[in-house]
Amino acid sequence: SNLNINDVLGNYSLTLIDALDTLAVMGNSSEFQKAVKLVIDTVSFDKDSTVQVFEATIRVLGSLLSAHIIITDTKQPFGDMTIKDYDNELLHLAHDLAVRLLPAFENTKTGIPYPRVNLKKGVPPDSHNETCTAGAGSLLVEFGILSRLLGDSTFEWVARRAVKALWSLRSNNTGLLGNVVNIQTGHWVGKQSGLGAGSDSFYEYLLKSYILFGEKEDLEMFNDAYRNIQNHLRRGREACNEGEGDPPLYVNVNMYTGQLMNTWIDSLQAFFPGLQVLIGDVEDAICLHAFYYAIWKRYGALPERYNWQLQAPDVPFYPLRPELVESTYLLYQATKNPFYLHVGMDILQSLEKYTKAKCGYATLHHVVEKTKEDRMESFFLSETCKYLYLLFDEENPVHKSGNKFMFTTEGHIVSVDERFRNSLWEDILPGEEDSTEKTKPTELKAANFSSNCNRVPDERRYLLPLKSNYMRQIDRMVGLI
Repeated sequence: SNLNINDVLGNYSLTLIDALDTLAVMGNSSEFQKAVKLVIDTVSFDKDSTVQVFEATIRVLGSLLSAHIIITDTKQPFGDMTIKDYDNELLHLAHDLAVRLLPAFENTKTGIPYPRVNLKKGVPPDSHNETCTAGAGSLLVEFGILSRLLGDSTFEWVARRAVKALWSLRSNNTGLLGNVVNIQTGHWVGKQSGLGAGSDSFYEYLLKSYILFGEKEDLEMFNDAYRNIQNHLRRGREACNEGEGDPPLYVNVNMYTGQLMNTWIDSLQAFFPGLQVLIGDVEDAICLHAFYYAIWKRYGALPERYNWQLQAPDVPFYPLRPELVESTYLLYQATKNPFYLHVGMDILQSLEKYTKAKCGYATLHHVVEKTKEDRMESFFLSETCKYLYLLFDEENPVHKSGNKFMFTTEGHIVSVDERFRNSLWEDILPGEEDSTEKTKPTELKAANFSSNCNRVPDERRYLLPLKSNYMRQIDRMVGLI
């Protein structure tokens, strides 16, 4: 129940595992090889630890799979990251962890998994029957990769069943989903529909699953979800860079009525401009990113929750989250506008100034007072540092090797590879028609967006991405001026 201190650690060298592919992306083969050997020699999941299924999947399973793919890649784009006598140990570890997570999917009437599982004993007897949409619906990328590497459909099947179960519970009126659901009854306990905590990566993984696996239904669900988000969550003027009215903003609404539920947004929502870049809605991404950057400029960090009506933090801590950096990196890749290098530099200097501690970087307990907590989340190394590094490293193999890469929601890098587009089984659930028709990734179309990549002409690359009067409007909106 404590937003800030949650049971993600698991007692299994979380930070070591989560940072593996960061070392590879930075080209540090000796440290990567050392870290992998340390994981192989010391990490075991045979522990009496209760963990969140979602966090264990994105932080641990995802990183083990990413590092395994890097080690076994015949092209070795990051330099020699091979391990002498490597015998798929990371893949076996990933498989072992996933098997220990599977009990979460049993004994639920809807197929939506329990939020927590004990790695030794299965689902705890006092387990809650409530889970959040993101936690239950963002397992498909990691579970799908594991299934396709092993040739065992079990993992992808349970993750896909959970996504479809959630999807079937959306409102008939608005097409929106809530943020907390009862896994036995399918009843929405939390009726808030938004883009932040509890919902964020559900939407992200509909698109990323499609990019990776080419399953047409994932894209159809994403397009439908994106259309409903634009219709019910988006407020402000229609176009980002022209016209009158308030800057575009995505708010939290009631899933059944589309009515505003509160006047705060949370820092996790800052991922959304990056997702908009992936579908080509660059103009809208520019506007939403500018709003989050204005909040960062005001505090030198992003408060966990910010009340846009009161122009003040509702929840004032900042646990070194990566979402704003991630969107900054993706917007720079899409536009090559040097403004985003400036944003990255600003973020970097704030981190150095306010969060640096003796043995790493610390969570800010309060973004106004700049007090610290003795805690560095594993995503700081796996995401925040990685995206900052890649923003400035134009020559990195991620950009130059000719390989196509995708980042998981925890920032783990995965090659977009033909082998993930071919399943050895028919992807059907009971009672469904077989739909084996695949769509090539080049056919990616996003529904109902006002612009696309082609609308960023060369002459605009060296102007501010947002007209200065609109920039000032956003600055006023967050109390900067």
